[in-house]
Amino acid sequence: MKQVVLITGGTQGIGLGLAKAFMATGAEVAVCGRSDGTLDAFSRDFPVALAIKADVTMAQDRAAMLEAVSERFGRVDVLVNSAGRFVERNFLAPDAAVGLEDEVALNLTAPIQLTSEVLERWPALQSIIFVSSGFALVSPARAPTYGAVKAGLHGFAEGLRRQLAPHGTHILELLPTTTDTPGTATETRKKMTTAEVAKITLEALAKRKPMALPGPMKLLPTLLRIAPEATRRMIAEI
Repeated sequence: MKQVVLITGGTQGIGLGLAKAFMATGAEVAVCGRSDGTLDAFSRDFPVALAIKADVTMAQDRAAMLEAVSERFGRVDVLVNSAGRFVERNFLAPDAAVGLEDEVALNLTAPIQLTSEVLERWPALQSIIFVSSGFALVSPARAPTYGAVKAGLHGFAEGLRRQLAPHGTHILELLPTTTDTPGTATETRKKMTTAEVAKITLEALAKRKPMALPGPMKLLPTLLRIAPEATRRMIAEI
């Protein structure tokens, strides 16, 4: 029986890289996104997959999405919470908190709500993947609220892992390094490809690891143990 994978934000960036990687394994894949353009492009490139227009911050969109997945595939085996957005905020500037509710809803509240709704329908989930960030462990100076919501997602993943362990559901947290996506188009630092990040993620999933740590991220937990202050200063200014 083919694995059924639902990926939020799966029409571009890391979500799209994961969608391609899962399809390469033979999995049935459903993705959601908010842009007609990227959804149409995804459907043209991958006609066997299911592309759903949905804003995961909206309860009615999440419900309709899960109904569409149920009608097409009957179940979900792997949920990938990939939809998210990096927002820089300078709290010494005017209106620093404008749009904060939307940021928190997309990056933190929505993946928690969707996870709850998916588990309610399909409690025997094999795996749940949360696309987090190294900024969950060290909050960046230029985006403190992004660090806060990713830290919240990290905490949720950690507690959920303990809660679901007796039921066999694997919780994997992906902490990607700088990755070549539309959101990092202006970045000049070295970037990993989405295919490379997806490959490492699926390897960690197969080994039932708690975290997937692509590239330099694999050193971060160790550096935080042996040189916490120096590591925090370095990461926080990225």
